[in-house]
Amino acid sequence: MPRELRLEAVGRRYGVRGPWVFRDVHLNPAPTTLTRIEGPNGTGKSTLLRLLARIDAPTEGKVTGAPRTAYVPERFPAALPFTALGYLTHLGAVHGLSRTAAGRAAGDWLDRFGATAHAHTGQPLLDSLGYTAAFLLPVAAWLVRICVSNEPPAARTVVAAAVGPGRAHLACVLVALTTAVVLGTTATVMVTLISDPVGSDHDKRVPVLEAAGAGLLAVLTCALLGAAVGALTAWPVLRSPGRAVPALLLAALLALVVSGSPAQAAVSGLVSGSQSATVHMPLLPVAAAALLSAAATAVACALTSRRSP
Repeated sequence: MPRELRLEAVGRRYGVRGPWVFRDVHLNPAPTTLTRIEGPNGTGKSTLLRLLARIDAPTEGKVTGAPRTAYVPERFPAALPFTALGYLTHLGAVHGLSRTAAGRAAGDWLDRFGATAHAHTGQPLLDSLGYTAAFLLPVAAWLVRICVSNEPPAARTVVAAAVGPGRAHLACVLVALTTAVVLGTTATVMVTLISDPVGSDHDKRVPVLEAAGAGLLAVLTCALLGAAVGALTAWPVLRSPGRAVPALLLAALLALVVSGSPAQAAVSGLVSGSQSATVHMPLLPVAAAALLSAAATAVACALTSRRSP
């Protein structure tokens, strides 16, 4: 099959009776050249590019040739962990270039498109930290459930006999909380390194160390609240897995979206701070989450002492 790309009488429409986006398109772009496709909104530019990239098929006509193609969508996921330069470098590496050669080629293409100033523009730092903290809350809750429910009964009986049922249960919760905090801290460090230290407008700069500190406090808030959710939706509070698992998922969701929740306050503080490129330290949410986590753990440990054989 020839590598030269060719479109012959290509047309595309969506649905059998839908209007034609375009028809009778003939295109034969010469190799090693740069072709620009322009036109008003709704004239089929993106549809044509999808056909060229072979991620869509024409309704009529044919597309021949098998060149190397890369399709960059117009809309990226909200938390895409790449800068523009990093994304293009990664595509070059996927197509067989060395990282050095791919980075050099990516820089050249950004320069040709007049986008060099945006080469290191990625996801705003505070937004990324907010997403990281929010993701940790259900993880922490599930870790508590794993530590509390998956220990072999014989091992739990031995530990409970040695230190008491309440202390044994407390140890499970603390192990899960510590694990969640370690995961959150690691994720925060990685996100800080790969995100762009700017506000959501990609113009105003954000102090990196202060942002990382706020992100760590938000992670701690979500880990503490997740531990509280896990403690209240696992044994001995809820004994049936059929009730405990849905309750855990619902409680984790509510903890993130209900106004007044420490986790919601910490995460929304980071996201709203990104809009003005200011860092808000979530000190009150951390304190509130610590109190709620302590109270929930105390209740679970007390019930463990009462319901253990």
